[in-house]
Amino acid sequence: ATKKYEMMILLTEEFNDSELKTWAFNYAKALRKLSASEISVISRGKRDLAYEINNQKKGNFIQINFSSMPKYIKEYTKDLKFDSNVLRFLVLN
Repeated sequence: ATKKYEMMILLTEEFNDSELKTWAFNYAKALRKLSASEISVISRGKRDLAYEINNQKKGNFIQINFSSMPKYIKEYTKDLKFDSNVLRFLVLN
C-alpha cells in the first residue's frame, strides 16, 4: 500500500530561483520514475541556518510531498546523499 511522505531538503544558498526550480523539477521527475505519485513541490525560501553546515550560513529549503510504496524510500534518498548541492534532507511519513 502507498503511504504519504513529506521530504524537506536543504540546498546550498548559491541557487537562484530558476536553478532551484530546475533542480526541484528534475528531482520530482526522478521520484515519478520510481513510481511516486501526488508529487507537490513547495519552495520554503532561503533562510538563515541555526549553525553552519559545510561553511554555509544560509540555505534554500524545499518541501516535496508525495505518495509512494515504503520500499522505494531508500532509492529516493540515495541520489540526495551524493548530490553536493544537498546539505541535509529529512523524510517523514
